[in-house]
Amino acid sequence: MGVMRLARIAHTEGICFAIIEKSDDGSLIAKEISGTPFTPPEPTGREWPVDDVRLLSPSLPTKVVALGRNYADHVEEVFKQSSDSLPPTFFLKPSSAVVGPGAAIKIPDFAKKVEFEGELAVIIKKVSKNIRAENWRDHVLGYTICNDVSSRELQHSDGQWTRGKGIDTFCPLGPWIETDLDTVNLDDQKINAYLTHDGEREQKQDSNTNLMIIKMGEILEKISASMTLLPGDVITTGSPAGTAEMVPGDTIEIEIPGIGTLSNPVAEA
Repeated sequence: MGVMRLARIAHTEGICFAIIEKSDDGSLIAKEISGTPFTPPEPTGREWPVDDVRLLSPSLPTKVVALGRNYADHVEEVFKQSSDSLPPTFFLKPSSAVVGPGAAIKIPDFAKKVEFEGELAVIIKKVSKNIRAENWRDHVLGYTICNDVSSRELQHSDGQWTRGKGIDTFCPLGPWIETDLDTVNLDDQKINAYLTHDGEREQKQDSNTNLMIIKMGEILEKISASMTLLPGDVITTGSPAGTAEMVPGDTIEIEIPGIGTLSNPVAEA
């Protein structure tokens, strides 16, 4: 399969996977493919302007395996401790938390101090177990963006993170899968996040993947030593500092140059 951007879209006749390409005038076109992104894509001949379709979560994972405390500055901002005493840790977000671009992050009344976390994520392309760090690219279909939405009060009071990070809609993914793995320089890749509150847009996260404590190969090696990863599963690599509380009426945009922007409004559940 060649290098491309792969999306999952809703159009007037249903839902499908599609290749996202630029037209001659610079606008984006969604070209339907049969099957899934995990087999050689076969265009059906049907296509639509991206503005005329709805982008959905680009993957339907059986699980989202997330890495917490992988940026030292974020550890200090959330836990008020150093990363030496609180090393990186893994946790799961349920598939029911996944939503796509533009879908509302819905905050229930029991979730307090809900914050966004802009993160780089990868999509697994085949059944994978015991991945070797140096071979991680062989197992990855491409990159996407994750917003690891977190209720800080539940995260801290529960003592483990399943409920505070696993609420319905608390895992926006998108806008698509960038399959060109060379598009992202993991040693120097910007991660930006913008919060719009009361009409004022402010940059909150302004960071770089070069600050990750555990790098991509080691992340996939450690996870796959414990659990088998399946096609479509999402691995998200941790949040840098700059996370902030968001409330209904806000909009949060996560931008990773080379991939795109994941934007979601915030609403009451």
